[in-house]
Amino acid sequence: MIVSPKIFYTNCYGKYAIAAVNVFNMEQILGLFQAGERGNAPFIVQTTPLARNYAGTEMLISMIGAASKLYPKATFAIHLDHGDEEHALDAISSNKYNSVMIDASHDNFDKNISRTKAIVQKAHLNNVFVEAELGVLSGVEDDISIDEKNAKYTQPSEVEQFVKLTNCDSLAVAVGTSHGAYKFSSGQGIQFDILQDIQQRLPKFPIVLHGGSAVDKREIERINQNGGSLTEGAAGVSSEEIVKSIKYGVCKINIATDIRLIWTRVHREFFNNTPDLFDPIIPGKTVIDAYEKFMLEKFDLLNATGKVSELKLSLKQVCYEK
Repeated sequence: MIVSPKIFYTNCYGKYAIAAVNVFNMEQILGLFQAGERGNAPFIVQTTPLARNYAGTEMLISMIGAASKLYPKATFAIHLDHGDEEHALDAISSNKYNSVMIDASHDNFDKNISRTKAIVQKAHLNNVFVEAELGVLSGVEDDISIDEKNAKYTQPSEVEQFVKLTNCDSLAVAVGTSHGAYKFSSGQGIQFDILQDIQQRLPKFPIVLHGGSAVDKREIERINQNGGSLTEGAAGVSSEEIVKSIKYGVCKINIATDIRLIWTRVHREFFNNTPDLFDPIIPGKTVIDAYEKFMLEKFDLLNATGKVSELKLSLKQVCYEK
């Protein structure tokens, strides 16, 4: 069942968070939908511009649609992550996405407002939810690379004006995380004073945390034991910080790096331990199982397990009141 992020966030605010996961292939999509249905947890399936260019938009959307038929109890939204105008407008007009992100965070404040507002106006005409970003995250994800010196925290003093002028529906903020496997190169972690200030200025408004992967050190070790050379100092967002962020209005946690590490670990172990084999189905099944296990644990961490039942009750109440 496809549900608007607006309904997700209204229901989860301050109580739990929605996992928003980037997907590139069939194995990732199947693992995610299996976990969502089994855990009875809402989730957001995300495609990036790079994923759309790699697999093709129709292929990705068709796989997502097929997975929703295989797992009819899965409750999810379909979101375009880090889109520019071209990708956002294409997603809006396709009638396949019910949520898009317009990322104009690298522009100055006024231009960010102008670009975001233009997408919001078109999206809302099509009942599409819009996530905007204020502040710049460092790190590397897909073809996005931002030096730490060019990254900057979201300024709480700007958030009220930004949301008011753009009419965006949720806001991704820069509070210390970054894209890729090296979340906290400065070692400072999430800046909860900034999150708290933003929440006070935007009460009940959904906040998005990009760069929310944990970067499990055991995954790094297993990859390196099988021919990888990832830096041992790679570090993600701790479970404690993720849980703590929820009470400050963080409703959506973006996850991408952890999924890539699972894919890498499974395939490196497979080819290293069984060099005589070449059947892609064997590691493919392992990826699906490992992905499902990871997501079930993530749903538990975010306190989202079992919340689909609560959402359905809310939806019935809305229909009754109408």
